[in-house]
Amino acid sequence: MSTYRDFAHRGSARATVLKTVGTKERRSHLTAPRVPTVGIDIGGTKVMAGVVDADGNILEQLRTETPDKSKSPKVVEDTIVELVLDLSDRHDVHAVGIGAAGWVDADRSKVLFAPHLAWRDEPLRDAIASRLVVPVMVDNDANTAAWAEWRFGAGRGEDHLVMITLGTGIGGAILEDGQVKRGKYGVAGEFGHMQVVPSGHRCPCGNRGCWEQYSSGNALVREARELAAADSPVAHYLLDRVKGNVSDITGPLITELAREGDAMCIELLQDIGQWLGIGIANLAAALDPSCFVIGGGVSAADDLLINPARDAFKRHLTGRGYRPEARIAKAQLGPEAGMVGAADLARLVARRFRRANRRRVERYERYAQIYDQAASTIRNTRSTRTAD
Repeated sequence: MSTYRDFAHRGSARATVLKTVGTKERRSHLTAPRVPTVGIDIGGTKVMAGVVDADGNILEQLRTETPDKSKSPKVVEDTIVELVLDLSDRHDVHAVGIGAAGWVDADRSKVLFAPHLAWRDEPLRDAIASRLVVPVMVDNDANTAAWAEWRFGAGRGEDHLVMITLGTGIGGAILEDGQVKRGKYGVAGEFGHMQVVPSGHRCPCGNRGCWEQYSSGNALVREARELAAADSPVAHYLLDRVKGNVSDITGPLITELAREGDAMCIELLQDIGQWLGIGIANLAAALDPSCFVIGGGVSAADDLLINPARDAFKRHLTGRGYRPEARIAKAQLGPEAGMVGAADLARLVARRFRRANRRRVERYERYAQIYDQAASTIRNTRSTRTAD
């Protein structure tokens, strides 16, 4: 890892630089330094960390479970720092980017609210930066995933892209003309908490009937476990696979059995896909993008999920036949997209940090030169007077 001296010799005031980071990503990434950075993706169940190069290649990756929601935010921060320090033992890390599953403020410094973690107005960027010696960037995990897909994956070449991430819940992001649209307060794209069923399932956010309660990893597992707990005949094969232990039913297992042809698991994924397509149709009416990219862990179901979503999208799209239809594509970078995007955005922060510090050094050198000239003039004047 680069030491603080590596950065400080060009000037200090790291916090000042980080607080002034703008959103001109499209122009900035063209001149960002081609140095390795660390991306962190924090989800409801896992924390992934990886060293990523300037072409989006993962050089090394680590993964651990997300600390329990009931624990202090510091426990998650400890996990992040431990992963970064572990990776920095083997790589020269120049910046750290964090994709957090929650609402991040417009300055990209605080996690305002995280439904699946104990973060409320948590100053995550400063908390991590104070413990590391490199610049730190924080953003919503869906924003970082969308950025990665636009830079390296399914969204390349798209002028207006909407990302939908299906994991523990639903995340979302909007990219237009190469810029992440974060909204006035930084929380644009929280599509998962649109209400689609009034008085529906209770959501961890406190409301009922949120979209993510019908189209997410949690929704998929909940429906499967309810059928299994009720000893439904259609769930017998699934119960056999978990030896009767309902709590062992997971999203990846449901996807695996669906690929093997289990009718119940196929139908569960179709239901998730149908709700996904309905939500996408609503977003198309509001945002009119050229492309929807579907990512997150649940997207590993591929066509078992995407095809029902496309069908529902076409059925529910307002004005179909009289308007261009957005393309629906599966994310190409898989569950690592958020991590890769966080690392790439951190690279821009490293560039701005270095450029700002270079300006400080140049300013200091100018002042030093002026001081030296003034001091020399004074010495010469005194010497002349002494000679007289």
